[in-house]
Amino acid sequence: MKRALVTGGSGDIGGAICRRLAAEGLHVVVHANANRARAEAVVAEIVASGGSAEAVAFDVADGEATRAAVEALLAAGPVQVVVNNAGIHDDAPMAGMTEAQWKRVVDVSLHGFFHVTQPLLLPMARTRWGRIVSVSSVAAVLGNRGQANYAAAKAALHGATKSLAREMGSRGITVNVIAPGVIAGAMAESAFPEDRVKQLVPAGRAGTPEEVAALVGFLCSDAAGYVNGQVIGIDGGMS
Repeated sequence: MKRALVTGGSGDIGGAICRRLAAEGLHVVVHANANRARAEAVVAEIVASGGSAEAVAFDVADGEATRAAVEALLAAGPVQVVVNNAGIHDDAPMAGMTEAQWKRVVDVSLHGFFHVTQPLLLPMARTRWGRIVSVSSVAAVLGNRGQANYAAAKAALHGATKSLAREMGSRGITVNVIAPGVIAGAMAESAFPEDRVKQLVPAGRAGTPEEVAALVGFLCSDAAGYVNGQVIGIDGGMS
């Protein structure tokens, strides 16, 4: 059974991704940062549905802690599917943004991508099969007021992904990015009232976590073996 690590797997989108991958026969490692109980709840749901999962908790921005956690996972064998979904918002106009706001958002989305993915690459390459999907945002494509830090961190994933795709493609490993728009859940509901969503999104509605998970599930499948180095929007036409 192939194993998948989903960072930020305890949130709305992350949980949907975990459930989708488990339904497709993967053993899913559900990651959380501080709230391990939320990850355990996702694991319990997957197991109750007949799937296979376990929970881990560490801060992806902490390189030493992440390496230790990843090495522990690798002791049981390679991790062949990685979904870099962990990310945070700390919004402010850049003129009033603190250095701490800038760095923490970049640390989680960009440095976290490196900390998690880099130690998994060689064991994955030895299997000659792998899938790496990073979750970006429509903000990285279009920009968004008050999110210079978030947009910068997510846009950096696009360049890193395209480069890594070239490095790993000959080893049967694909590396892609998805860029969601407004997706229903706790984070979107506080920021985007329904009338605002209808103004912003040509589709006239928010997307669902399950729609995002379906795209991730495809990109992590054998069927997507020739999709590599791509940034794929899932935003109802916003971009």
